[in-house]
Amino acid sequence: MGSLLIMIIGLAMLIAGYLLYSKFLGRKIFKLDDSFTTPSHELHDGVDYVPTNKYILWGHHFTSVAGAAPIVGPAIAVIWGWLPALLWVTLGTVFFAGMHDFGTLWASERNKGRSIGALSARYIGKRGANLFLIVIFLLLLMVIAAFAVVIKNLLISTPSAVIPAWGAIGVALIVGVCVYRLRVPLIPVTIVGVVLLYGLIVLGNYVPVALPDDFLGVGPATFWIVVLFAYGAIASLLPVWVLLQPRDYINGVQLFIGLILLFGSVLTATLFSATKPEIVAPAINTAVPEGTPSMVPLLFVTIACGAISGFHGMVASGTSSKQLDKETDARFVGYFGAVGEGLLALGTVLAIIGGIKSTAAWHEIYSAFGEGGVGAFVQGGGALMEHGLGLPASLSATVLATMAVLFAATTMDTGMRLLRFVIQEVGDAVKIKITNVPATLLVVVIGLGLTFSQGLGGEGGLRIWPLFGTTNQLMASLSLSIIAVILIRKRRNPAPALVPLVFVFVMSFWAAIEQLVSFTTPGSQDWLLFAIDVVIIIASIWVAIEAIQAMRRAWAEPPEDPDADEKLVATRENV
Repeated sequence: MGSLLIMIIGLAMLIAGYLLYSKFLGRKIFKLDDSFTTPSHELHDGVDYVPTNKYILWGHHFTSVAGAAPIVGPAIAVIWGWLPALLWVTLGTVFFAGMHDFGTLWASERNKGRSIGALSARYIGKRGANLFLIVIFLLLLMVIAAFAVVIKNLLISTPSAVIPAWGAIGVALIVGVCVYRLRVPLIPVTIVGVVLLYGLIVLGNYVPVALPDDFLGVGPATFWIVVLFAYGAIASLLPVWVLLQPRDYINGVQLFIGLILLFGSVLTATLFSATKPEIVAPAINTAVPEGTPSMVPLLFVTIACGAISGFHGMVASGTSSKQLDKETDARFVGYFGAVGEGLLALGTVLAIIGGIKSTAAWHEIYSAFGEGGVGAFVQGGGALMEHGLGLPASLSATVLATMAVLFAATTMDTGMRLLRFVIQEVGDAVKIKITNVPATLLVVVIGLGLTFSQGLGGEGGLRIWPLFGTTNQLMASLSLSIIAVILIRKRRNPAPALVPLVFVFVMSFWAAIEQLVSFTTPGSQDWLLFAIDVVIIIASIWVAIEAIQAMRRAWAEPPEDPDADEKLVATRENV
């Protein structure tokens, strides 16, 4: 099977999912209604609650949930073979991620834009919600610390990405002013924004910025990490229309252009090139390197973003639901946002299995579990673009590296905004009012503390990252349980939420147990990760039991008035 056929099958499945399954969910399960007043109108404050054009909001949602994870996950998981990765990316996106992202966005906007933590207090119970916050806090901390390290590494390894990565902030500010203050139509603003961004990419290719070993008294790694946290803090405090929305929108458009270039490279190289791109990776790898964990269950937590990810639910309920203009926009923003991430994951698989020069080179890259990652994507994708479109290898690498940096930066500062919300929710729970600036400073201190905990090179940023996959997927299953409870209370079919809920919970819990055992293995003992993993497992079991009890109560109670989403059941609130 050639790269072109794999690409066609993958694209067809993802497009069919949006055109058919998301329409079924919107009409039959969620029953979207434009007469419903969304939180962006009801609670409009010009900072977090802002009615937003669905295309701009899609850009924010998609790029915030994407980050580098739909690149890193598939790039690592192909070690088990390209076929399992392809199936999980496509089927996971259509039936799992689409339902999860769409569902959490709908559930939140039907509840005044409440976060997933607040929704768990209402629909599952306060005991479970408090434990839920622990999982959310750890997950967000992993994201901001690890993505700071990922971006730092890319800015150092690909200096040509420095100018476009930081210049994109200026482009976003221009777009925001044009759309929201000057009221310039979106299409011409989009064209100008994309031209400026790609102009910066070309400039960066000719003017790479490589910092010296001693810059302002610190090394380049320390400098970039501090600058990234400073940027994230400022971006997370600004009104969403100033930077967050326009930057994410332009990033989303830029990604689709990048994917068109990548998919177009596969097409042209197959149809018009004398040397067609060969698949150098096995469909199913029966000779994985020693030390590689079993495909089941690890495949389903290694590829999280790009199939299903609990982080998406936090973004959907944390920021996107507060900006939804009309309820029917939720299908495009939520479900198609998941499809966009699936497309990026599909492009990553194609780049790595068809862009690496030879089978020997592929096996050299994948000589151990955890190898590959963003570097393999940039290498393989750059080779495909050079082969299929004739783009210089350095320019292709700059395009892909910039794409990865911009998405990771978007996820990082959105994660900082969400972590600020969590800290404020914790403060509210203990009757302490924490305003935005102190909460953000606390986020920066905690994030930098973890990132620099093992050295000024940022090694600590990846200290607890091994737990991300299982924690993220457990978070997704817990979010699906909230959606299931809401659907049961409304007497709607909960199966579209329950099926992925059970599958994801079983696989992620299984993986968490396997990791727990691995942390005690002589020679690779890690008691910090062991302790955190124990906390996550206990919290997950507790919340799962609470969720099951909440579903049983929902079946036993009278059906909820479909027009009374804001009517609270007093006894439920006091659980």
